[in-house]
Amino acid sequence: MTSPPGPLYVTRPMLPPLAEMLPLLEDIWSRRMLSNDGPYHQQFESALACFLGVPYVVLVSNATLGLLLALRQSRMCGKVITTPFSFVGTSHAIRWAGLEPVFVDIDSETLNIDAARLPEALDDQVAGLLPMHCFGRPCDTQGIGRFAKEHGLPIVYDAAHAFGVGDAQGSVLRHGDFSVLSFHATKVFNTFEGGAIICHDEATKRELDLLKNFGIVDETQVESVGLNAKLNEFQAALGLVQLVHVEGYIAARRQREQNYRDLLAQTPGIRLATAVPGTHNHYAFPIFVAPDHPLGRDGLYLRLREHGIFARRYFHPLISDLPMYRQLRSADPARLPVAKRVSESILCLPLFPDISESDQARVAALLGPP
Repeated sequence: MTSPPGPLYVTRPMLPPLAEMLPLLEDIWSRRMLSNDGPYHQQFESALACFLGVPYVVLVSNATLGLLLALRQSRMCGKVITTPFSFVGTSHAIRWAGLEPVFVDIDSETLNIDAARLPEALDDQVAGLLPMHCFGRPCDTQGIGRFAKEHGLPIVYDAAHAFGVGDAQGSVLRHGDFSVLSFHATKVFNTFEGGAIICHDEATKRELDLLKNFGIVDETQVESVGLNAKLNEFQAALGLVQLVHVEGYIAARRQREQNYRDLLAQTPGIRLATAVPGTHNHYAFPIFVAPDHPLGRDGLYLRLREHGIFARRYFHPLISDLPMYRQLRSADPARLPVAKRVSESILCLPLFPDISESDQARVAALLGPP
């Protein structure tokens, strides 16, 4: 008698072989230096900058704190144009920084903020932009960059989904004033928790390094009003070992994505997200459930759950529909028709490097007619 298949979640954290971690852990134990810019922290920052092809990396304990620090370093004051279609941490960071989010509708293909709609959100209180590379699909960085330059606005990119993502010219992290990565356990590259800020000059890196450690210069000097956003030595060591494997993880995810595309190409009532030409993204596998599907999006979501498949309705509800944001003028659903439609039709399917072809086939079969 065969046992029933185990549950499938949207993601499965990838970890390197424990044997590769043990020598680093023993070294950390022997040094007894667990935090505060230790040797593994320094090695990890350098290795990341090289791997990602960026000039400067500032490691932080999570991406939300990374966004807060980047917003503060941008010296924004007032309103920040952003997307309603994201994880709530994007707008929460804006609010924690003492700023007000201004929501702009998204593009129906890329699922990112629609650069053509940015002028509608502009007033004399707008101080900057916080777009997101949704599911690792690059924003219209050229359009956003032109708008920002024309109006003298800094850009902080939420790049939580964009580790290793590039376009024809290189890493998407080269755009904007800052990009913030997440190394949470659900991400393509993880250190359990963690993140990084990408910046473009040494002076800015120095200021961010101070801000993430209370603004402390040395035993007697505190230069700025900082907070505690340091990444510890254990997570930095894990990151160093993960870097050895991440290209394999990414390649495997791309193969699994193509497998889904082959399996679902002819499934009635299911539309696949359009591939973005000339880019390399690999974070999630979203599908869109058409209104004429017999079960509808939520019915299909429940059907999958009944069979131990935990798809996610990313991002539903929209940030703009949540009680702490819905009173904003820019949160009016009439202003966000594309984001509303997408949030009511999207499902993200389980996608991780070691998902089996048989499990993918099981998912695909359940998406068909009941």
